[in-house]
Amino acid sequence: MDLGSGAGFECLAAAVEVGRGGQVVGIDMTPDMVRLARRDAADTGVTITHFLQADMECLPFPDACFEVVISNCAINLCAEKARVFAEACRVLKPNGRLAVADIVAVAPLPASVQEDLALHTDCVAVAMQLEMISGMLGKAGFTAVEIAVGEHSRPLLETWAPDSGLGHFVAAAIITARKQAEALPK
Repeated sequence: MDLGSGAGFECLAAAVEVGRGGQVVGIDMTPDMVRLARRDAADTGVTITHFLQADMECLPFPDACFEVVISNCAINLCAEKARVFAEACRVLKPNGRLAVADIVAVAPLPASVQEDLALHTDCVAVAMQLEMISGMLGKAGFTAVEIAVGEHSRPLLETWAPDSGLGHFVAAAIITARKQAEALPK
């Protein structure tokens, strides 16, 4: 499942990985993106992808039904980030994997960045600090949390708000984790 699937590019790539026997589901809150993703999947002949309009904070799926949950620069746009992680963990099977690419705060964000509307839509002004992410994932039930900060991304991010020093505060990151395995009965 892809949280915040947008036009469905990651879902189409995931469809190649899971093969004909698998299924890929994209969730997006905007009807226009869901329509676009469905059209693109149909145009490319990919039949194992499904796109639904839904909120990441309240996923319309039963517990333990996905093996992998991915997201690319979408979780920062949610007001209830801890709820998103809890829902991702809920729908994952035991030992299921989470893989997120997003912008993270590597230092406290100055007010000028937090108040910049353009940086909100770019997932920057609402970027979570590393410790917050780790804490939310642990509380949601994830283990083996790893956050790989892409130092190479800082110069690029700096161009999004020239003269802001943005590269000192944020970076792109890959966040991975596993849902805890079910305990064996005693």
